[in-house]
Parts: sequence; C-alpha cells; structure tokens
Amino acid sequence: MKLPPGKIPVDILKEVVFKNLGATRKEVIIGPAAGIDGAVLDIGDKSLIASMDPITGAVERIGWLAVNVNANDVATFGVDPAFLFSCMLLPENADKALVEAISSQMNAAAKDLGIAIVGGHCESTPSLTNPIVVGCIIGLTAKGCYVTAGGAKADDKLILTKSAGIEGTAILATDREPMLKKAMDAQMLQAAKSFYNQISVVKDALIAYRTGGVHAMHDPTEGGVAGGIHEMADASNLGVKIFREAVPVQPETARICGIFQIDPLQLISSGALLIAAEPESADAIICSLKREQIPAAVIGEFTENTRQRVLIKEDGVAEALPRPLSDHLWVALRR
Repeated sequence: MKLPPGKIPVDILKEVVFKNLGATRKEVIIGPAAGIDGAVLDIGDKSLIASMDPITGAVERIGWLAVNVNANDVATFGVDPAFLFSCMLLPENADKALVEAISSQMNAAAKDLGIAIVGGHCESTPSLTNPIVVGCIIGLTAKGCYVTAGGAKADDKLILTKSAGIEGTAILATDREPMLKKAMDAQMLQAAKSFYNQISVVKDALIAYRTGGVHAMHDPTEGGVAGGIHEMADASNLGVKIFREAVPVQPETARICGIFQIDPLQLISSGALLIAAEPESADAIICSLKREQIPAAVIGEFTENTRQRVLIKEDGVAEALPRPLSDHLWVALRR
C-alpha cells in the first residue's frame, strides 16, 4: 500500500505503529492514541505533557512554525508550553545563512511564548531538497490538571476559534505567491500571507480552559477542521453534527481554495482551536475569548451515535463529514 502525503492513515497507526511501543512504564498515563495531541507522564506531583510535530510543507518561516505548531499541541491540554527540543534536517547544499535564519525564527517565537529551547540536533541531510524541522515541546502542570482531545461528551457544544484553513492559507499565499499574483488582488494576497500571525492557539486554549466547562480541546492541523473533528470524535468515541454555514472561512482562504479547487475544511488549520464544552458553558467561553479579540463560534455538537458524523449544508441537506485521506495543502502544492 502506497502511503498518501502527510499523516499516516489512522488504520495503519492502529495496526502497526501503536503495536510497537517498547516497554511499559507506570509513569505513562496517556501514550500514543488516535486523535490525541501528545503524551501525559506523571512524575511525582506533576503531570508532564509532551508533543512532537514536524514542519514539512512550508519553506518560509519554518522555524517559527516549528515552535508555534508544537506549542499549540501542548496548550490544547490547558497547559503552558515550557521547553523545546528541535531537530533541523537541512538540504545537502545548505549553508550557515539557512541555519541562522531557522534558528533566529525559533528563538523569536520561543521568547514570545516564554519557551526555553533546551536541546536538539542539526544536520545536513543527503538527498533532502527542502528543510524539515521537527519540534518536541514539554509543559508541566499539577498532577491531573489537564484535558485531552478525547474528553468530549455527548451533547457538548463544539466551538471553533478564528477560522478554517489558516495555516494552509498562509503557506500557499507565501510559497505560491508568483502564481497567485496573477489570479487575485494584491492586497488580499498580502493579507493572506499575514495569516501566519494567527497561527498560535496558546492564548485561545488557556483562556478557554481557565474559563471552565471545557471537556476537550484539539488543534486541527493536517486534515484541517474536518480532520480535526473526526480525530476528536474518534478519541472521544462519539458522533458529531456540524453546520457548514456556522464554520467561519475568511475571504482570503475562500479565494485561494477556489483557485486551487480545494476544500477549506480539509486544509491544514493550525491557528484554529476546536473546543468541546458543556452546553451551559459555551457562551461564557466564547465571551471570554472575544474579550481578548479572539473570534469564536459554535459550529456543531457531539452525539452519542459514533457512526453519525454529518455535515449539514447551507441548504439543510445532510451529508457525511469528509474524512481527508490527505490534507488539501498537498493537493494544492501538486497543482
């Protein structure tokens, strides 16, 4: 079976990866699982949250993304990201300037979020054409004081912050700028490139968690909002009903997706945050976010029927919520 670009399909994770996890240790409270953003280790009276992600589909701002994307995953537990390990794999023709560019981006992003860079690795890699940066971020909290992507409950409201396709919009606007200049307004294209400034959800997640009533949070990265919703539902063993007209899509995203003929709901969406909240707390969470100038809206709700994953379109017709085989960023980059 040939693998699609991006994340390995969840059935292969379950059949192969999750069956090869080394020794069993009592400190591991939450290990690898579908839809879960990181691991939880209990060490004394603390819970340690750790998450790892690579940046592979972007060239510009790759170091900045490596910090922010990994910080997002830890923050979805309701925990401040604190320590970063990084692995920089550079093209075989790389020079000192590239090392400095990536390192300075990581330094600036880490300082902005209060994260210490504590170790890692850097090498020039034979046959590699574009740089890859892998990050691992760790956060600490009082023992048991966190949520996971798998804690949603039936009837929970599903809240989305910001909008769908944020990271994908920024990547395409930057890496495909010469092509897009011919197809869209220059001012709109510049605005789309600035979407990188929306990619952190650390503030979103901590505000929501501290407001109360949050059962689960998830950062929709590869596979976009649609993929992230499926991952939350998988991890929580629930179904879900989504209202398409309630899912915010910014005009720049809609335009770029139209040009590349891709679905904004299946476009990598770092910068958005999915929050499962008890119904009576949803309004308070949205108000807390909006007070900090973070847009948020209820886009659906979780249901008991695990086989019910539906998208209600603008005309009221229900269809299956798409489960992306591959992020639509890869579809666009091939065109």
